[in-house]
Amino acid sequence: MSIAFHKTPIILEKIFPGLTWKREPTAGKKIYLTFDDGPVPDLTEYVIDLLGQYNARATFFCVGDNIRKYPEILTKVDRGGHRIGNHTFHHVKGWKMGHRAYLDDIELCEKMIRENASDQPLNLFRPPYGQIKPGQIGPVAKKYEIIMWSVLAYDFEKRLNTRNAINKCIQYSKNGSIVVFHDNYKAEKNLKTILPAYLQHFSNEGFTFAPL
Repeated sequence: MSIAFHKTPIILEKIFPGLTWKREPTAGKKIYLTFDDGPVPDLTEYVIDLLGQYNARATFFCVGDNIRKYPEILTKVDRGGHRIGNHTFHHVKGWKMGHRAYLDDIELCEKMIRENASDQPLNLFRPPYGQIKPGQIGPVAKKYEIIMWSVLAYDFEKRLNTRNAINKCIQYSKNGSIVVFHDNYKAEKNLKTILPAYLQHFSNEGFTFAPL
């Protein structure tokens, strides 16, 4: 079983201060839930419905090719009051791409979002796998706030100990945390275990869930 680092090491925040790892704490206790890799049938809709039960709003970092395939699901995300962020068109690894090709892929995703959620501000970007070269940060940051995370659910990990994951996500989350889940089929089983428990716990603690 691989080691799951649910909390982002502070050293990364210091090395890359230009990236957004968390929000500043607010007077009201807020957590910023984010979902990567959708939209996809059934699972993204499950997440939207579950969030609705807690009056929760989130940010969905969407893959452009999935938007192309399932534009009607992106519309449901939009109408649910959630933010939509750019997660590249092909879910590419920035470390393996030249700068121009990487920026082109981001622009393709933006085009799909703009065509299907025209009223959304398009200024949030999350690099797939968290991979972005130092030389790519500057050009991307001219247009986008680059959103990373402070807590990672590791729901994509096939052999994840979900009870431990729930406990760690709860332990490390606080006012201003940016938390990553995944609305992709690889993560489905773990997501459906971790997310309801997480929402219930922090709702009981008086937290609200806000989009970025």
